[in-house]
Amino acid sequence: MIAKIQYTKTKLEKSKLLELYTSMLKPRLIEEKMLILLRQGKISKWFSGIGQEAISVGVTSALLKDEYILPMHRNLGVFTTRKIPLYRLFSQWQGKANGFTKGRDRSFHFGTQEYNIVGMISHLGPQLGIADGIALANKIRNEQKVCAVFTGEGGTSEGDFHEALNVASVWSLPVLFCVENNGYGLSTPTSEQFNCENIADKGIGYGMESHIIDGNNIVEVYTRVSELAESVRQNPRPILLEFKTFRMRGHEEASGTKYVPQDLMDSWASKDPLENFQAYLREQNILSEKDEVQFKEAIVHEINEHLKLAFDEPKITVDLETELNDVYKSFEEEIITPSSKTNKIRLIDAISDGLKQSMEKYDDLVIMGQDVAEYGGVFKITDGFVAQFGKDRVRNTPICESAIVSAAYGLSVNGMKAVMEMQFADFVSSGFNPIVNLLAKSHYRWNQPADIVVRMPCGAGVGAGPFHSQTNEAWFTKTPGLKVIYPAFPADAKGLLASAINDPNPVLFFEHKALYRSVYQEVPEDYYTLPIGKAALIKEGKDVTIISYGAGVHWAIETLENNTDVSADLIDLRTLQPLDVEVIYASVKKTGRAIILQEDSLFGGIASDISALITENCFHDLDAPVKRVGSLETPIPFEPSLEHQYLAKNQFETELKTLLNY
Repeated sequence: MIAKIQYTKTKLEKSKLLELYTSMLKPRLIEEKMLILLRQGKISKWFSGIGQEAISVGVTSALLKDEYILPMHRNLGVFTTRKIPLYRLFSQWQGKANGFTKGRDRSFHFGTQEYNIVGMISHLGPQLGIADGIALANKIRNEQKVCAVFTGEGGTSEGDFHEALNVASVWSLPVLFCVENNGYGLSTPTSEQFNCENIADKGIGYGMESHIIDGNNIVEVYTRVSELAESVRQNPRPILLEFKTFRMRGHEEASGTKYVPQDLMDSWASKDPLENFQAYLREQNILSEKDEVQFKEAIVHEINEHLKLAFDEPKITVDLETELNDVYKSFEEEIITPSSKTNKIRLIDAISDGLKQSMEKYDDLVIMGQDVAEYGGVFKITDGFVAQFGKDRVRNTPICESAIVSAAYGLSVNGMKAVMEMQFADFVSSGFNPIVNLLAKSHYRWNQPADIVVRMPCGAGVGAGPFHSQTNEAWFTKTPGLKVIYPAFPADAKGLLASAINDPNPVLFFEHKALYRSVYQEVPEDYYTLPIGKAALIKEGKDVTIISYGAGVHWAIETLENNTDVSADLIDLRTLQPLDVEVIYASVKKTGRAIILQEDSLFGGIASDISALITENCFHDLDAPVKRVGSLETPIPFEPSLEHQYLAKNQFETELKTLLNY
């Protein structure tokens, strides 16, 4: 074969050219073997990158080994170029223990800190925001490193793509956004994905430098990316790279390629990156036939040897304790006792103090959110923080919740801590995917903690209407891997926020807006922590157990003050996930009656699960059915009388008396 790709004269040494060749040859030979194993039923699925090896190999070869790279399905060359032992890759695809996910995820859905690789999730978009966070950490530490992240042309249609590029541009982050334009998103051609000539043209809208690179030309990929990466190390900025290539096989093997015109397949087959480069090296007398045979034999031998190791490895040992313990990263929770010196302050002041003291404790803690910098946030919780900590660590963000959640994860991956403020808890719906699919599953999937706190100003009672008043904790309490904290008092809020920031696991920290400036308490001045997962018994009695959290605790206190004849245990849950069931069960077994009060609408809320737990574990101790009280099954209205009617507060006293009279 005569090379049809034009390789320009290059200053690359013969050894580097041969290295690039063998680096492409290895993933090609692995893939050919995998396709055989797939047909034999020895692996379950395969996403082929045949015809695209030059991009993965070229980009990875251009980066330093300690620079992060974030690949996708078709980037086997990233993993092999980073010299991951093949048996570990094969074990990963077999779902065995020597893989990277303990059999919990397959194919390329994994990362590894050892090789500075962060793998994808099936929801493609968050990968780009993660790169922003990794690059932000590099920039804050002035490390002169670049980060490369891959996506396909189909992924550029996702909102996360636009959010991540915008954030990177606004913050001048050292990221190479590598788009493999391979013609089809599964079966949908590019003409139905976007309406501009080139994906690189999209960089204009973000004020971002962009380049088009022949993705089948390994020399061009390697040399151009090497030059750009070095430039970005010296002058931090994002660059959008569009690699023109083609997917020669199906999206995954079961999909096939019948939707692709044959002449198009033939045209791109003639541009095969490996075959063309091999022909070029022969023409230049750099690669002899003998060398070629030796290279192939060595790689095939390595593949077969490592496949045997993987096939001989025993299947995963199923162990319930291991599965449950890996959902969260375990750590020694340090409980720092509060000082005796206190000030009577509001809930909002306590949160601000706790946040400020944590910023003083951790030099690597970054706060991100809309208007949190000079403006101090819409509730003024971070007022004055920029003057004390600087704009690197107190960062205004564009309105793009999904990208910022993902960026917070990237900070964690790169060894920093993050607190992200949702301006209102309602807005978390725009960042829902990375919270429940990326943060929550990260440690379980590949042992990577997500050291992130998402602050959630929430709740009704302030006339803010359907989009600023929800208390949406139930969206997250059912998601394994997340912790959910919801304090009712200033002292608890300060201590629990400090504990949440210490915790390497992702925490949703709910702050009730109506309590911000209405609830006062003596709060210790100094830094202290409180245990996560421990409820508080704030009143003791014998007739009934009242269980609540947030504003509901104050409603219950008011009801008891108006009904002094009622003798009740009042439990403030404080933490909703993990839930302190021991305190609940002990109280219910003592009183024989339980009523659970939540501000959220009733169906599907946490009260339902607590009720079920009590029924299952305390049934023989109950003297009456467990009672749940929640708000109306409607969105939250704005007009004061409608909002008043909506809230569970108005039903609680009646329901409590009904239970007591049962």
